[in-house]
Amino acid sequence: MLVATGRRWRVIRAEDPAFPAFYRVVWAEHVAEFSSLPVSARAECMSVVCAVEQVLLRVLRPTKVNLAALGNVVPHLHWHVIARFDWDSHFPQPIWGEAQRHVDSAAALLGVTLPDLDREVALAVGELSRED
Repeated sequence: MLVATGRRWRVIRAEDPAFPAFYRVVWAEHVAEFSSLPVSARAECMSVVCAVEQVLLRVLRPTKVNLAALGNVVPHLHWHVIARFDWDSHFPQPIWGEAQRHVDSAAALLGVTLPDLDREVALAVGELSRED
């Protein structure tokens, strides 16, 4: 689900019922590697990643936030920003690892609705696009 767009990036929320607070920051220009970006673009990209992470920390108070830029399957620069909880199905394993427990309705355990969380993320990254 598209949450916000800037001139050179967009933020989407992955629609994964097991990990409802799973966002991606996707760079608009097609590059495979973070180091391929000019220094100023790297700073902008990481500012967006940090803004999403800060919202997740402030609103959800997760056990941990995972950041990843894998791109093995989709060689287009994007960062995963995932709020993790000690109650989630895979914790402390990576979300791509083996499930540790069954969790019914992870979104209901967040304490905030997904539209409200998306709104908070959009507001935070929207501040960055106004700084351009």
